[in-house]
Amino acid sequence: MKIAIVQTDIIWENPAENRAKIERLLSLQSEKADIIILPEMFSTGFTMNAPKNAEKMGGETCVWMDEIALKYKCILMGSLIIEEDGGFYNRMIITNGQKFNTYYDKRHLFRMAGEDLNYTPGETQLHLNVKGWKINVLICYDLRFPVWCRNRTNSDGESEYDILVYVANWPERRIHHWDKLLVARAIENQSFVIGVNRTGKDGNDINYTGNSAAIDFTGEYLWKDSEGKEGVYYVNLERSGLLEYRKRFPVWQDADEFKLL
Repeated sequence: MKIAIVQTDIIWENPAENRAKIERLLSLQSEKADIIILPEMFSTGFTMNAPKNAEKMGGETCVWMDEIALKYKCILMGSLIIEEDGGFYNRMIITNGQKFNTYYDKRHLFRMAGEDLNYTPGETQLHLNVKGWKINVLICYDLRFPVWCRNRTNSDGESEYDILVYVANWPERRIHHWDKLLVARAIENQSFVIGVNRTGKDGNDINYTGNSAAIDFTGEYLWKDSEGKEGVYYVNLERSGLLEYRKRFPVWQDADEFKLL
């Protein structure tokens, strides 16, 4: 499985310019990826002005995502502001441009920025199956809540997911939390973890340093951004090593059983 991590400086509340920037970044690449991942609120930045910036499902950015997925023959995912049924959602949209189109709404809303006052929380998890890989997708603040992302055992005796994806606007002032929690999630869930963060400065004068990363199931970095620059970065994941490690070190067999309400 080859994954492309798109780390970009998001232009504040300007979807057209952000879409154009991402297109330019992708056009400079010669490698092909199975999945391309964009940051949280990649079209606007982490704004609380939802009424001004929200789009409908099937709106311009959703159509653009379909077009990009078709162009690069891949799965494309990233979050944006969606208005639906009178509410606003920080929604992670996943599409291949044709038959495969689904989404996850951010469960944990960042109250310190007022996200809980301006958006509606999601209620369900989303587990994908891409080329035999099981993938769990989450958004930013979700990273701090290990119960929500706990890798449980399904009815077939297998782990619910192999890859845990986080897209984020995680600021520099707390970036050491991001670094440590991504590694913790990989170790405790015996899963690959992909963290896709933005860089640059937003409209609230908050600075972001990137630190996007790919981490293996033992907590070791496969790749980590160290420069905070815009770019498209590729990582290859091999499932055989993951399955062998889980078999050799079956921590999951001693996990506590629980249900999410």
